Amino acid sequence: MSTANTVPMISWQEKGATHSARWRSEAGVAPPKRVVIADDTMNADRAYRLACEGTALLWRGDFQNARQLLQALMRRVDQKPEEKKPASAAAAAAPASAASPKAQAAQAAQRARALASPPKVKPAPTPAEAFHLHRMAQAQRARTLGMLLLQFEPDHQIELRRAPDVRRACIEAYGAEPAAGAVGTAGAARVAGATGAAVADGTAIAGGAAGGDTAPLRYVASMRELLGLISAYEWRKKGVEIAALEERIHPHYGVFAPVRSEYVKLVNQAPLSKTDLAFDIGTGTGVLAAVLSHRGVKRVVATDNDPRALACARANIKRLGMTGKVDVVQADLFPPSTALPKAGLIVCNPPWLPARPSAPLEHAIYDFESRMLRGFLAGVAERLAQGGEAWLILSDLAEHLGLRTRAELEGWIDAGGLQVQGRIDARPEHPKVFDVTDPLHAARRAETTSLWRLARR
Repeated sequence: MSTANTVPMISWQEKGATHSARWRSEAGVAPPKRVVIADDTMNADRAYRLACEGTALLWRGDFQNARQLLQALMRRVDQKPEEKKPASAAAAAAPASAASPKAQAAQAAQRARALASPPKVKPAPTPAEAFHLHRMAQAQRARTLGMLLLQFEPDHQIELRRAPDVRRACIEAYGAEPAAGAVGTAGAARVAGATGAAVADGTAIAGGAAGGDTAPLRYVASMRELLGLISAYEWRKKGVEIAALEERIHPHYGVFAPVRSEYVKLVNQAPLSKTDLAFDIGTGTGVLAAVLSHRGVKRVVATDNDPRALACARANIKRLGMTGKVDVVQADLFPPSTALPKAGLIVCNPPWLPARPSAPLEHAIYDFESRMLRGFLAGVAERLAQGGEAWLILSDLAEHLGLRTRAELEGWIDAGGLQVQGRIDARPEHPKVFDVTDPLHAARRAETTSLWRLARR
């Protein structure tokens, strides 16, 4: 993605010329340094070998064949290696060879030593080690599968056989593209700095003098990212049914969808005292703010610091007819104290796992060093009205993974001048709870999501 100072570029050789285009990655992945042209003649084994080596494949064949190739790569990435017998066990099981008596005696002694000294068994990883190994494996998987690339035209079209119209899905995620030639002089200078050529009207020659392409706004992105955009677009159109509202919430691209219903149920079922004002901190899609308004809170102020979340929440609140009852404001945690009185209820559903996000889209899942959680607990007491409550909705998955202890959480609650009034628990029902092949299955099976009812001491 472009910034104020640079436009990431990707370059490749094709038909004897050098070509370049903008590079797009919502995950913040750097453009691959090695790129080869691939088409329908490339088999999956060769594609997989190149992808594992870090060589990207810019696809020029049939679009649907590219999808099939990506599926073939996924099967290879996800294939579990066959378990090998330890060398000592293999030696113990080996038959005696037809050698000299002296050699046979040596072989017998070797087998005896192997049987007397069983191979060392590597201890099973701790839950925290299993979590970090799983994340490393997922990152490697994403890197490999992200090596199949597509070229997009300035209007987000893909000029491949049997390519679908993905313009609307791309616009929902990336925004509308400016018309060719509308990059501006500064933008052209940035692109020219990466490609080595520019023209006076503000456009750039994407391929430089050698390539001869005059399409400054075309770009390259991974097919895996495109499929994510399409999936998000379908979710946005269809929406997620929220039983507590008897309505649908429509998540935008890059905003965590409320598909885990237990936390919404907890907010809908918790005892609610009459209050005129509530805050929903880190609102995301706006679903919890909408539930509070639906339950009778006269005014809800929902905050978020992410532009996509703010746009998503505002769209959902408008669609639900709650404009005027729910205000969506940009803020880092709490709304400005000078503009609003203290609230009778403050709700927060922070990311549940204290790990560093590896991509911008992971901020809804990972809260590095529990910064949002600790910030909420440290500041919520001074924003609560007398007799008010703070509702913290939090999974204990981090505790089962050894990433955070219950004592740490309770210590932060106490340090924030808060006391626990009660707690309501719910067991998650998402599919991963029942997936015994998941490396984190034991922790997920034990997971509980809780609504902590906190009050000022």
